Amino acid sequence: MTNAIVAALDTIFADPNIGQIAIWRAGGAQPGVPVRIVLRRPDRIAEFGETRLVTPVALIDLRIAEAPSIAAGDHLEVNGEVLIVQAEPIRDAERLIWTIEARAV
Repeated sequence: MTNAIVAALDTIFADPNIGQIAIWRAGGAQPGVPVRIVLRRPDRIAEFGETRLVTPVALIDLRIAEAPSIAAGDHLEVNGEVLIVQAEPIRDAERLIWTIEARAV
């Protein structure tokens, strides 16, 4: 079953309408390593008392095989925009994909 999942993920990440190329820089240092990502930019809702705050967030899906040691503080450059990994990335159940929360530098 894992081979079918890997094949499906490879197709998704390779699709130019979904996946895109980013440059991963461990600790923000040069040189970078090209990786394929899926970038999502949903709004996050937070409540503080009776106030509701809506803030943008960048969520990045990245194959673990391409960046096995990505960590908080690393940078991903996407279309000229540099995003910093805000917290430790989270792995999916199959341990194939990182989900990364990032913000613009």
